[in-house]
Amino acid sequence: MPVYNFAAGPAKLPKVVLEEARDQMMSFNGCGMSVMELSHRGPEFSTIIKGAEQNLRDIMKIPDNYKVLFVQGGGTTQFSSVPLNLFRGEGEEATADYIVTGSWSKKAAAEAKKYGNVSLVVPEVDKFTGIPAVASWKLNPKANYVYYCANETVNGVEFPTIPDTGDVPLVADMSSNILSQPVDVSKFGVIYAGAQKNIGCTGVTLVIVRDDLLGKALPVCPQLLDYAVQAKGGSMLNTPPTWSIYIAGLVFKWVIAEGGLEEFAKRSAAKSGRLYGIVDTSDGFYSAPVQPDSRSRMNVPFRINVDGVGNEDLEAQFLAEAGEQGLLQLKGHRSVGGLRASLYNALTMEDTEALATFMESFKAKHAPAK
Repeated sequence: MPVYNFAAGPAKLPKVVLEEARDQMMSFNGCGMSVMELSHRGPEFSTIIKGAEQNLRDIMKIPDNYKVLFVQGGGTTQFSSVPLNLFRGEGEEATADYIVTGSWSKKAAAEAKKYGNVSLVVPEVDKFTGIPAVASWKLNPKANYVYYCANETVNGVEFPTIPDTGDVPLVADMSSNILSQPVDVSKFGVIYAGAQKNIGCTGVTLVIVRDDLLGKALPVCPQLLDYAVQAKGGSMLNTPPTWSIYIAGLVFKWVIAEGGLEEFAKRSAAKSGRLYGIVDTSDGFYSAPVQPDSRSRMNVPFRINVDGVGNEDLEAQFLAEAGEQGLLQLKGHRSVGGLRASLYNALTMEDTEALATFMESFKAKHAPAK
């Protein structure tokens, strides 16, 4: 029986990437050593990391005045790295705007408060169901930077466009939707992304940072979190996560071979559209908690309803029956409950169709008679 992995992360990897990694496991390019055994200062790994960076630059069309870093600590470490590198001055001068639209941006804002003043661009809410109208935002033109999470994996909220912050540097957590569509890197001061969704496996975090933002970190910034220090060291200030960088490099090659970001944008729209279409035409049996104009293409949260109320017993039965058909990792995040299907790049349309067919049959079996 085939297995369909809808996990939010660590997520499914492309089969061809796993196969190449398997074939090279014991001896990378015939050198007699595994990638996990290679010296990070040696010529073999130098080829790996330089190739990975160049392919990423080509895929995303990264301008020359941006550094590409491969660092450790996951996206959560960037909650600290961003303010430590971008806050300027002391007291009221060290100010940042945070657009909080989900669990991860909320955590990022809380962490940034340790190092400077944080202003919320949109009002605090108990439940994250969309992105407030831009006209209601309160942006400070003197802020050191503006921060947002481009796609919230827990809540299923995704920004359909890049926020316009004028001359204030824009910082984006793209951990869960990077490489899913073309993006104009020049509109950002910093982009970062944990690897374990669309880039590769856990252990490495991608940081893309504009040159003019380097070299001004707060004095208390640890050297491993200092973008300028990491850039000067070529992402090898200490021993880097060599295997994770290798896997990311294979994924970048796969993205190119599959047609690039324009192709993955089409696939993402088709996959998410298929599932949202079932939800929207289910006569209320399924429901999506996010407003249509803010729905994520990567993470589709949904509930099963009885008499208009989410039914946990029926959702548990859904998970059990789905598991019997190899449809795995569909449980919603523990903080919000419900169900969630994550549709990252390696998740195919055929995988999505298997879930869609099951959702339709489950509704036919369990929906109340009208």
